Amino acid sequence: MPSNPPVDLAPVPHPLWEAVIPAGTHWSGVLRRGIALRIIDLEGGANLSALFYRDDNPLERYNMADTLKAQHTAHLTRGCVLYSDMGHVLASLTADTLGWHDAFGGVGDAKLFERKYGAARYQQHRNAMIRNGRDSLLVELAKYGLGARDLVANINFFSKLAPGDDGSLTFVEGHSRAGDAFDLRFEMNTLAAFSTAPHPLDPAAAYQPKPVRLIAYRAYASDANVPSDDPCRARCAENERGFVNTERLFV
Repeated sequence: MPSNPPVDLAPVPHPLWEAVIPAGTHWSGVLRRGIALRIIDLEGGANLSALFYRDDNPLERYNMADTLKAQHTAHLTRGCVLYSDMGHVLASLTADTLGWHDAFGGVGDAKLFERKYGAARYQQHRNAMIRNGRDSLLVELAKYGLGARDLVANINFFSKLAPGDDGSLTFVEGHSRAGDAFDLRFEMNTLAAFSTAPHPLDPAAAYQPKPVRLIAYRAYASDANVPSDDPCRARCAENERGFVNTERLFV
């Protein structure tokens, strides 16, 4: 499946705040409707595992199957939106230098990471400990009263899995370079949880997570609607219906 060609991103207009998620750590926060994040791979080779929930009702959350089938795609890039399991648009990918983000690969757990990288626990290694993606996301979800039963299929931004003729998925090394970035615009008040642990299919023998930078800015006023000619809204008829369903929540 071809990916969109990479494009340069416009400068961030009037940043509201910035943060760096260090390599192999995790972050969470609530992004309000109309806020966007510029997310940047600082060193190259980053993986950002992400989960999304409706802030005022986290029983509604990102749905991988609906997101892909509604937009007739098997990967995410600019023009795609992230659907909840209630048919609302949580967020939109409005810009992207990579052209492909993995929606299938999942996250690694403690057993997988120990088998791949060995053991490096906090008691001996402090901040150099090995953190796996699943436990990192659970740490963040626990801050909001969520737990293992709330884990759903995640997105792995900056990563690409190439499909084989036999249905296999192969991790594409070197897909994301230093400075690669994308913009994620939030269409609902959304709880986001991120982990910078390596992708579970990354073949590297050494544990080498990478940091990412977040830059928040206002894309539109929270009481406004995305225009009809917006590329994410206009991508397909399903997205138009998704935006209408979402806007009705804020009337």
